[in-house]
Amino acid sequence: MNLQQLRYVLEVAKRKLSISEAADALFTSQPGVSKQIKLLEEELGIEIFVRHGKRLTEITEPGRQVIAIAERMLREADNLRAVGEEFQNEEVGTLTIATTHTQARYALPKVVGEFVRRYPKVQLHLHQGNPTQNCEMVLRGQADIAIATEAIADSPDLVMLPCVQWNRSVVARPDHPILRSQPLSLEAIAQFPIITYDSAFTGRSLINKAFLGRGLKPNVVLTALDSDVIKTYVSMGLGIGIIASMAFDPMIDRGLAIADASHLFESSTTRIGLPRNAWLRGYAYAFIELFAPHLSRAIVDAALAGGGSDPGL
Repeated sequence: MNLQQLRYVLEVAKRKLSISEAADALFTSQPGVSKQIKLLEEELGIEIFVRHGKRLTEITEPGRQVIAIAERMLREADNLRAVGEEFQNEEVGTLTIATTHTQARYALPKVVGEFVRRYPKVQLHLHQGNPTQNCEMVLRGQADIAIATEAIADSPDLVMLPCVQWNRSVVARPDHPILRSQPLSLEAIAQFPIITYDSAFTGRSLINKAFLGRGLKPNVVLTALDSDVIKTYVSMGLGIGIIASMAFDPMIDRGLAIADASHLFESSTTRIGLPRNAWLRGYAYAFIELFAPHLSRAIVDAALAGGGSDPGL
């Protein structure tokens, strides 16, 4: 058994059981991948994949357990390499953050600016997706840190660290009657076409919950993946928008006006997601603390090790 065989198994599973795609991704030959997987199966005395002729059709039950263990072993192997890199050069490397558009556009710029200033030799990569995609990127080893809301809490293989609480506001064109509704209410909002986030994003379930709790059915005419798109269509007069309050910039959004709606919806918590027992480079701790000053290295280490209490906000 060797780590390369485990990589082959994981890549085949990731590529929907396509040996040819796995071989291309790993820059090797298809027969080589097939041979090494077969050798591993013979050594373990089990079949990892169900075969139909030369095709793999599904993963066996013992195969699923092998894949789960292989993921942990390869993650630990990466940790070993990271230890060496850390002590060879503490300020050189890469850091990949998987996050949503709203976080990347509105919450992270100052953090990223300060991080780049402190660690000019670290290559920082930002990948944007919905919260579920961000979690999957971290679990697959394609990103070091996930930053998102809600979905991270549903991923048992990630350590979740609360960073900041936020709420929502209504945006509309300055002459829209919703801005004259005092106090702002769900009943008033429900009278107008609404543009807000897609159901996979940014606390949308809490928006739905608030209306449902009052027996209201909001007229959601358009959903989008990020705040800027929502504001674009609000400015066209297609409806009023419900967005994260952080996503409104009075200097940029001069054609719109905002009304605080934090009294109408439950607050949401942005979290950082990390793989359990992950080994982080020193600059990764620095990025986390820049984003959430209450998350010191000691608190993060305790959470990764499975100890300590919820650090709170």
